[in-house]
Amino acid sequence: MARSELGAYLTARRAHVTPADVNLPVSGHRRVPGLRREEVALLAGVSADYYVRLEQGRERTPSAQVLDALAAALRLDDDGRLHLFRLAGIGPRARSAAVPDRVEPSLSALMEAWPHNPAIVYNRAYDVLASNAIADALFQGWAHSRNLMHVVFTDPAARTFYRDWHDVARNSVAGFRLGHGAAPDDPRVRRVLAELLERSPEFAELWAGHDARGKALERKRFDHRDVGPLTLTMQTFDVRSAPGQELVVYHAEPASPSSEALALLGSLAATARREP
Repeated sequence: MARSELGAYLTARRAHVTPADVNLPVSGHRRVPGLRREEVALLAGVSADYYVRLEQGRERTPSAQVLDALAAALRLDDDGRLHLFRLAGIGPRARSAAVPDRVEPSLSALMEAWPHNPAIVYNRAYDVLASNAIADALFQGWAHSRNLMHVVFTDPAARTFYRDWHDVARNSVAGFRLGHGAAPDDPRVRRVLAELLERSPEFAELWAGHDARGKALERKRFDHRDVGPLTLTMQTFDVRSAPGQELVVYHAEPASPSSEALALLGSLAATARREP
């Protein structure tokens, strides 16, 4: 039976919820630590047969009420719930298939006014559409690629550059999955997905986990070839004038070694721009 994206997502999510998480007794031999299908059905208040049909792709049109119950049973967060609704064809889709490649000049000017804060704008495919000078210096001139997914998964230097590479990889795939769910027909997203599935076994393994989660406030640790270790906090913002674009701004804790390293990086970037 060909499994739908909805069915695959349900299967993956129930594998991450244990009976103890939802106060269910454990009885009999369990082949996997996650919930059984009949347990999800019980928690969601649907028949076991109906839930099996959902996972197998034989039922593709659950109601919003059923989806709400499944989201609660599987302990989905807001991003996971949104992704579930999108897969069922109920959540809002993107207004257009493709995200604009043009970044508003006013936003680009604002980014350039932050000489000490690396800032980038990227689309659902994680193509970097705009970056300020210090971001270019942080990401070492984008020598490998201006696509962040390619940087993480196909650049051999990424595992040194990102000091917590496994966390970065997992979060990147979860964010990419959320964007894919918003516009699964976006040709650029589909192209990047195909490239990563072919070129990176690590990406393929994480993609099979069906995590869907947007970026939020988080810290990233870098090891930069010119200024050494950096710990930066990143904030992510939706670009309201261009749905599908996101702005990411990094900053360092004031008076910290990372702040000093970031200031040095800014000086190096400014010097490089002045050189003919």
